[in-house]
Amino acid sequence: MHEIIVGRRPDDLEKYGKQGTGYIGKHIVGKGDEAHLTNKILLDFLRPHVILICGKRGSGKSYTGGIIAEEIASLPESFRKNLTVVMIDTMGIYWSTKVPNEDQIVLLDKWNLKPRGFKDIVKVYVPFKQKEEFQKAEIPVDFGISVPPYEFTAEDWTLAFNLPMTNPIALGLQKVVNRFHRRNEKFQINDLISEIKDDRGIDTRTKSALDNMLTVADQWGVFGTEGIRIEEIMKPGMINIFDVSRLRATEAWSVRNLLVALISREIYQKRIMARKQEELAKMGEIELKERFPMVWLMMDEAHQFCPNDTKTVSTDPILTIVKQGREPGISFVPMTQMPNKVHQDVISQSDMVIAHTLTSKADLDALHSVMQTYMMEDIQKYIDSLPKWKGASIVLDDNSERIYTLQARPRLSWHAGEAAIAKM
Repeated sequence: MHEIIVGRRPDDLEKYGKQGTGYIGKHIVGKGDEAHLTNKILLDFLRPHVILICGKRGSGKSYTGGIIAEEIASLPESFRKNLTVVMIDTMGIYWSTKVPNEDQIVLLDKWNLKPRGFKDIVKVYVPFKQKEEFQKAEIPVDFGISVPPYEFTAEDWTLAFNLPMTNPIALGLQKVVNRFHRRNEKFQINDLISEIKDDRGIDTRTKSALDNMLTVADQWGVFGTEGIRIEEIMKPGMINIFDVSRLRATEAWSVRNLLVALISREIYQKRIMARKQEELAKMGEIELKERFPMVWLMMDEAHQFCPNDTKTVSTDPILTIVKQGREPGISFVPMTQMPNKVHQDVISQSDMVIAHTLTSKADLDALHSVMQTYMMEDIQKYIDSLPKWKGASIVLDDNSERIYTLQARPRLSWHAGEAAIAKM
C-alpha cells in the first residue's frame, strides 16, 4: 500500500521519493462506524512550509504538533543535521518529549511503533528567574532565558505595554528609549528608570506610571545582560522548547510577545545570512564550515502572538517569516483553537492546514478561504464526516490541491497535554 506524502512538490516527489519525510498518521477511509485506516500519511520536511494546526480544546492539535517535532528529531542524520525546531510552549507541556511514552505501549505496538524519549535532542528553556523553581519541582529544564532590553525599539516597548502610540506615557517611554539608541548605548531596565527620573521634560505623573510599569517588567524574570544567543541555541538536529507557561497572567502576554519577537527576528536574520553563504558554497566561492540550520518555528496559541484585530510586538516579525521565510528556509507552524482570530496573512499564506474538530462558523469560514479554489464542498461536511476518534483531522494540502482525512499516529514520547484528572 503506497504512502501519501503531503506538502511535497511533484518535482521533489519524482526526484526524492519519500526521502526527508515524517510519518504523522494514517488515511481515514469511510465515515462513522464504517471508517477504517489505510495508507500511511507522510509529511514533507525537504522544503519550508506554513502549516496551520487548529481545533477545539482537547481535539489533538498540540498532540499533532508534538508528532511533527518527533518526526523531525527522528529523521536520518543527513536530513536532521540541516534542521532545528523552535517550540514556543505557552502551556508547559512539551518538556515531556524527553520521556518515552511507556503509558501507551500497547497502542504503539498496534501501530508497529515503540516508545522513544528524545532526552539528548530536546532542550528546555525557561525565564532565568524561574529555572531554580522548575528544578526544585524536579521538572526537566536545561537553560534559563535571558533577553537584553536594548534589543527592542521604542515601538516594541510601546506595543508590549499595550499603549496607544500618542499616549503621554508611551511618548515618554519612546523618548527615553530612542535617546539610548541614538547614543548607541546598551541599557537595562534600571537604566531606563534612572533616565526617566532625570528627564525634566516628563511630568511627575508620567514618570510615576513609567516607574511602576518598568519595575514590574523587571520582575518578569527574562531581562538580563547577555540575552539569547541564537547561534548557540539553534544547534542542528535539536528541539528547542521555550516554556513560557509560568508567567503571571497580568504580564504573561507582554513577556511572551517580546520573547517571540526577538526569537523570530534573530532566526530570520541568521537564516538570511546562512542562505547567502549556502549559495556561495554551491558556486564554489567559499567553503561552508558550519551551517546555521533551517528552522521549524512552532507556536502554540498563535492567535495571541499574531492576532487579526490588533498589533502586538511580535506581529511584524512573525509576518515577515510568514511572507518571506520560505526562501531563507524557515517553516512556521502556528497552532490555535481559534483560526479566525489569527492574522489573515497567516491564514492566506498557509500551504497546508491540519484541522481537528471545529464548530464555530467564523473558524470554518477562515479555513474555507484558504483552499476555496479547489474545495467543492463546505469544509463543515469534511469535518462532520470524521469519525469521533481523538486525533482525527482533515489535511488541506495546497501542494497537491487535495484534502485528506488523517488519524494522527500515537506519540513516541510522553504527552503531558492531557487534561488533569483527580485520580493518579
